[in-house]
Amino acid sequence: MSTATKTSHIGRKISRIRELRGMKQEALAAELGISQQSVSNLEKSENVDEGTLKKISEVLNVSPEAIRHFTEEAVFNIINNTFKDNSANNNNYFCTIDPVEKIVELYERLVQAEKEKNAYLEKLLDKK
Repeated sequence: MSTATKTSHIGRKISRIRELRGMKQEALAAELGISQQSVSNLEKSENVDEGTLKKISEVLNVSPEAIRHFTEEAVFNIINNTFKDNSANNNNYFCTIDPVEKIVELYERLVQAEKEKNAYLEKLLDKK
């Protein structure tokens, strides 16, 4: 086994961040003013010069350090630590009203409307 540390492949990291951002190579190429083939070659490169890395980081809206230190594990840890899935326990839809109470309230309003209608009709009959 070798004890040498594995070098960081910047091109793969750029590719992965671009994909996570939902950006195609063509879009990145257009923003950088280069061809899609050049972006493809960049993403195959193990190292990228600082000036190019800075431009790419601006387009991807991340810092050059974020690209250098990007790992899939970090992304999954962030997702796992921030995403809460409550769909299984259905706690999203608590009923905050009492349906029986609402039915009684509606019934009382209907009864009151009928009483007012009867009083109005009696008044009309008294006038004749």
